[in-house]
Amino acid sequence: MFKFCNLYSGSSGNCSFVGTDNINILIDCGESQKKISDALESIGKSINKIDAIIVTHEHSDHVKNLGAISKKYNIPVYANEKTFENMPEQTSLIDEKNKKIFNTDDHFEIGDLKIYPFHIPHDAAEPCGYNIYNDDKKISIATDIGHMDNNILKKLEESQFLLLESNYEPEILKYAKYPYYLKQRIAGPNGHLSNQEAGLTITKLVYSGVNNIMLGHLSKQTNFPELAYKTVMEEIIKSKINSELSLNVASRLKPSKVIEVS
Repeated sequence: MFKFCNLYSGSSGNCSFVGTDNINILIDCGESQKKISDALESIGKSINKIDAIIVTHEHSDHVKNLGAISKKYNIPVYANEKTFENMPEQTSLIDEKNKKIFNTDDHFEIGDLKIYPFHIPHDAAEPCGYNIYNDDKKISIATDIGHMDNNILKKLEESQFLLLESNYEPEILKYAKYPYYLKQRIAGPNGHLSNQEAGLTITKLVYSGVNNIMLGHLSKQTNFPELAYKTVMEEIIKSKINSELSLNVASRLKPSKVIEVS
């Protein structure tokens, strides 16, 4: 059984679990060791049984406790070279034998998982999303995306499950108590994906068979779950898609339900 659970998602911290009967991995470690351990326990998993951590990019909400967790539990960490170079505090804690460098756009394997990292537009050194395969089943992770393009859409097509960013609501961002440069960064081509953009992305992906989607990485200040869900559903309804679609929103405070892909 191929399983996904979003443990935490949002501007304050991100961490997801992907597992099969044989392998358990984390995607990012942007929360405290205790919170990640407790979240895993709540879904019947142990942090002691994590086989690897894969990293999307070096921003602190994704790697805050990466080094400490890798060191304490002797867990291999997979990231591209630029990401390792741009998180020196975390990298220094990871044992040399546990530093696993991949080339973005080249696949690698962890047990019975085949993993394809792909480039995404975000203001980090070399950020990436992931396609994760078990046999012919595909889970995709796509957050921290400044804008959607055809290359990324192609990577996400035919996913049996997709975690997709729905970070902010433009009208709330406009009046948020952020400095102007930060608003420009968030809404810029290397920032984050808005609720409307997430909705438009989903309407394009449904035609390839994508029908199980979780919205993630919501901003605490410029978004909230009910609004993200409503805005995305409005885009889907507007497009007159005739498809049974499962749409959920990841929480920043607690694990999602466990998604089983079979």
